[in-house]
Amino acid sequence: MPAISESSTPSPPDLFPVSSSTSSPKSCARCKHGPGYATPLDAFRKGPREELLYIPAIVPDKSRPDYLVTVDVNPSNPTYGQIIHRLPMPYLGDELHHSGWNSCSSCFLDPSAPARRLLVLPTLNSGRVYGVDVLSDPRAPTLAAVAEPEAIRKVAGQSYLHTSHCEPGGHVMVSSLGNAEGEPAGTFLLLDQNLQVVGPWNESERTPFGYDFWYQPRVDAMVSSEWGDPRKFSCGFDPADVADGKYGSRLTFWEWRSKRRIQDLDLGKEGLIPLEVRFLHEPSEAQGFVGAALSSNVFRFHRLDNPAAAAATAAATVVSSDDDKRSTSTTTSTTTSTTTSTPTSTATATQPWAAEVVVRQEWQKVEGWVLPELPPLITDILLSLDDKYLYVSNWLRGDIVQYDVSDPTRPKLAGRIWLGGVVAQSAGKVTVVVQEDDKAAAAADEEEGSRNFKGADSAASSIPPSTPPEVKGTSLRGGPQMIQLSLDGKRLYVTNSLYSAWDRQFYPDLITSGGHLVLVHVDTENGGLTLDPDFIVDFGKEPEGPVLAHEIRYPGGDCSSDIWI
Repeated sequence: MPAISESSTPSPPDLFPVSSSTSSPKSCARCKHGPGYATPLDAFRKGPREELLYIPAIVPDKSRPDYLVTVDVNPSNPTYGQIIHRLPMPYLGDELHHSGWNSCSSCFLDPSAPARRLLVLPTLNSGRVYGVDVLSDPRAPTLAAVAEPEAIRKVAGQSYLHTSHCEPGGHVMVSSLGNAEGEPAGTFLLLDQNLQVVGPWNESERTPFGYDFWYQPRVDAMVSSEWGDPRKFSCGFDPADVADGKYGSRLTFWEWRSKRRIQDLDLGKEGLIPLEVRFLHEPSEAQGFVGAALSSNVFRFHRLDNPAAAAATAAATVVSSDDDKRSTSTTTSTTTSTTTSTPTSTATATQPWAAEVVVRQEWQKVEGWVLPELPPLITDILLSLDDKYLYVSNWLRGDIVQYDVSDPTRPKLAGRIWLGGVVAQSAGKVTVVVQEDDKAAAAADEEEGSRNFKGADSAASSIPPSTPPEVKGTSLRGGPQMIQLSLDGKRLYVTNSLYSAWDRQFYPDLITSGGHLVLVHVDTENGGLTLDPDFIVDFGKEPEGPVLAHEIRYPGGDCSSDIWI
């Protein structure tokens, strides 16, 4: 297990050498509270500006290990906008993907809680979990712990690991997409503070598919989502696999305290492949959003006995992101509350949750592509810490859309920015079939210079531009994928890699030329998105060759890592 230079990779020690996995001498006791922030609004109003980003760099041909980069984003530093450190992993072919923390704001009320020391990095392909010490030297992290796949398969029977969240009780919780044999199975892994395997979170319950999850302890709830069969998606995307039932369309709701699975909620054809799922940050809210990747709609889910949410169950305002005049229309929503999609407006003991489409994005008719219609393909969503704005990343269409969700039942289109996409990357080979009024709206946007740097400040149009924007002479590649928002909501960081097998299929230029990180400025008062023309980190220029860039984390927690109780 040789180390790759640029940072030492010693044999992982016991990070917290204590008998209990829920306490540690490496704690925040001197602070009289645990790590993170007391409330999401405390983080929003008082949190510091981000100075460093941690981003996994994935080697697409697996010829060398994936690594974690540290990017300097302090504008006062001479290394602003540069990679200042690279930490290689000790193995080949891991596919670093998402990340979380050993301890976060869910532990704030416990002064004996461990410090936020480990960036936890589950791997999608190999099924191991890395723990990177970012506390000792935030600018030069080191590898501190590894949970090996053999132990995870033996003790917990799990593989294909994805989302990581810290638990208030001291464990690290990771979602898995496969069982020990790599067959599809959605369940959850528990690790202690040394990344030793504790076992499954729930001993008996498994969903057909796994992916993301988010818990909300104050309302005794957890929600999980579905991607698909790892034996299929790891080889690329075949539309026939959707019809064959190899991809998911359900949300699963759990009681947090009892760990009991209480409801499977099938979103149907409008909710194919529900990926990123987010409760509102306010911990008393029993509602949130999920982006259905393939159907490309945003659903609002909510508990029917939630007084603030129940009134909007039967009818909700559905916003079309393709509406050039930003108008909204009140329609009878498709409210799903059981596996058979039976509409209901009252809670029962076994069916307390419901969901409806609140943002509908149409597939676009195109010529010159592999299919006659192009799905926007929602691959990430994100809520600002004040729960005012929802951001939706459309990887294939090429835009990020901003919605005002001050009223979660009635999202309002607030901004849009184009950062690539299939049409823009095709050099004219793929074109959208549009009507004359669509062309007029697009021309108006072009006149106002809104394509690349102003997004949706003028009349919004969902017609993709014919060329990608440039930053410092570099044409953006692929489409916008992972997004991370600053604590104050004013800066949105964007990478462009989804998953190496899918990157290779949809955007082969990412494999040969690498990914990148760009910065979008946010108008938090009136809405609107502006691409920074002077900030880009080009992963195609890495010393040992092009790599892909995925999820983004800040050392002190961020909008998708921290949960409040």
